[in-house]
Amino acid sequence: MLYRDRKQGDMNKGKWLGAGGKFEPGETPDECNAREVLEETGLRLRATHFYGVIHFRADEYEDEDMYLYSSDDFEPADEEARRVYRETGRYEPPECSEGRFEWIPKAEIMSLPMWEGDRAFIAEILRGCREISMTLSYTGDVCTVIDHGSR
Repeated sequence: MLYRDRKQGDMNKGKWLGAGGKFEPGETPDECNAREVLEETGLRLRATHFYGVIHFRADEYEDEDMYLYSSDDFEPADEEARRVYRETGRYEPPECSEGRFEWIPKAEIMSLPMWEGDRAFIAEILRGCREISMTLSYTGDVCTVIDHGSR
């Protein structure tokens, strides 16, 4: 998880988020996911699981759709970090301009400060859902789940 504390004017300041970002021209969701994870964490994804699309609607922010992925099949892109990871199972993410990455035990994730909507879909992931579809509506910082389908 990424603790956002470094960008000036960051709407996510003080909150924990997963790796991610915006599409570059011509990029598919899979390509965007792989690029953003590599840029922010230094990890090259070997396989991912696509859960679905989360639709964010808000009165104060631009509406957006998020393609939700996870992976437990990755390796450090840096050769030395990859060697250390293979030998010890330990990996320290590189510095990120947006905040600091930390490995968070699953049992502790829901206690982190985060957006209420993020809690909704992360709870589904932690319950073992493999398909998630949600529309989240924000009025200020208050989130309402207005459409939900998970399996």
